[in-house]
Amino acid sequence: MRILVVEDEASVATGVQRCLTADGFEVEVVPDGAVGLARTRAEHFDLIVLDIMLPSLNGYRVCRSIRSDDDWTPILMLTAKSGEYDEAEGLETGADDFLTKPFSMVVLSARVRALLRRPRRRLDWPAVGDLRLDPLRRRCMRGTEVIDLTAREMEMLAYLLDHADETVGKTELLEAVWGKGFAGDPNIVEVYIGHLRRKLDEPLGPRRIETVRGEGYRLHAGGSG
Repeated sequence: MRILVVEDEASVATGVQRCLTADGFEVEVVPDGAVGLARTRAEHFDLIVLDIMLPSLNGYRVCRSIRSDDDWTPILMLTAKSGEYDEAEGLETGADDFLTKPFSMVVLSARVRALLRRPRRRLDWPAVGDLRLDPLRRRCMRGTEVIDLTAREMEMLAYLLDHADETVGKTELLEAVWGKGFAGDPNIVEVYIGHLRRKLDEPLGPRRIETVRGEGYRLHAGGSG
């Protein structure tokens, strides 16, 4: 499997390359955002490790451009910044996971393998009731209303649509959307369920996403919950 590393800090780039090469991956390193974007357009990669602070184009802009190209290659963002707003911005642009420097190469390896285990985004979800998903444009339609989604919201809604009228546990959702190697706060699931409810249920009604006390969540295929 081929991994592109877009990182301008030589010591970090060398460490990441050595780690992933030792894991059996073919690794290409470029130190510039514009060059990295050009490489994604010229070649196929199975995963992209993308720094945020880069020459020419920062990682946010590179990530946003990759997703605008309808390229859904998994992206693991690296940054020297810390804080939930930096991570949120990275995820909003379409990144799949986020790692703050300094980080352990063991953790990096685990995150990469978790991302590669995830199924690639499908392009053809059937309609469930009045809900239709458009993953290429990262949005859904509820009836005639068009609703823009972040990358995580889209993945969570896609999983719920695949399991419509079934109760999906919190741990199951966490592993399906963030991967088994996710080391953050598991309450992130509740946060994103809240995001989907505010976009899908509160303004449009009737309620589609139900909390099943002690078990998880259920997306109703038909009427209200």
